[in-house]
Amino acid sequence: MVATGAGPADVRERLLAAAIERVATTGLAGLRMEDVARGAGVGRATLYRHFPGGKDQLVDEAITWEVGRFFVALAEEVADAPDLRARLERGLVFAHRAMAGHAALARVLETDRAQFLPRLQDTSALVVAVVRDYLAPAVAAERLRPGIDVDEAAEYLARMVLSFLPSPGRWDLDDPADVARLVDRQFLAGILA
Repeated sequence: MVATGAGPADVRERLLAAAIERVATTGLAGLRMEDVARGAGVGRATLYRHFPGGKDQLVDEAITWEVGRFFVALAEEVADAPDLRARLERGLVFAHRAMAGHAALARVLETDRAQFLPRLQDTSALVVAVVRDYLAPAVAAERLRPGIDVDEAAEYLARMVLSFLPSPGRWDLDDPADVARLVDRQFLAGILA
């Protein structure tokens, strides 16, 4: 079943990817461990060796893994942004499009919202911390208003970004010009000098 030479990390990653693929098709409620094992090309015993906590552990770790992959792609997207403003603008557009085009996320929001949102809530503090820590150096490079603390400003921006992604209100996150206005008026107006 497992390709010769495939290490435990490779198998684990295939299992996580297979779980995300299956969730896109079945939702969380329809996720079956044997389908994940088959999708990853391994037996059920291998799946349970990696996830002895069963489906709950697999789902929790798959969510964490997918969030991590999202942040790697996001970092690559904004890596050459010249300043905080450009980083926020590009990041919002990319994140919005990535979320809108994510089949597994769309499926669970459609069919398993009540089960999924508490799981996502469990990771929210970590997500805020990751975004805050990522933004802090870019915030520190800007000229801030007197009395604005870099760490507080980075946390504020992280929370703003994360709050606008699922619910942008009147802002069109597909329109770079609208995103630029959002960043200037809602995100940066209170912190930059």
